Amino acid sequence: MTEQFDSTKELIITTLFSPIDELSGHTGPSKFKEEAISIEDYNGLIISPRMTAQNFRHRFSELGYFSDWHMAGDATMIIIRSGTLSLGLRSGEQRLFSAGDLFIAKDCLQSNEDFNPNIHGHTAEVVGDQSLMAVHIKL
Repeated sequence: MTEQFDSTKELIITTLFSPIDELSGHTGPSKFKEEAISIEDYNGLIISPRMTAQNFRHRFSELGYFSDWHMAGDATMIIIRSGTLSLGLRSGEQRLFSAGDLFIAKDCLQSNEDFNPNIHGHTAEVVGDQSLMAVHIKL
């Protein structure tokens, strides 16, 4: 599972993002990082602050679906309902997200940059033995 509680009352969520190179100022290859979201205890209801969402969509992808190098563009929380989604990075790192997992995809380019298929983005593939069902929530 990609999200977890810790003793400091935070929810840790995997985020896919685009670092900006400090020397060149250009967008680098996508990376994963863990981000903490605060949570509060309201008489046993452990809950995060409200987060604004613009819309949401239901996603279905057949087993074997593959999307070549691309970027999320807009920040999107993806909640896996069934199946397994494999995300691959340029570094060779790969992470699997299965039913019950969630992550935020927010790798994107700066407004003055064009997508370079040799540098930017991530791949996505449905792996395992069942189709993927997910919810995409645009943040």
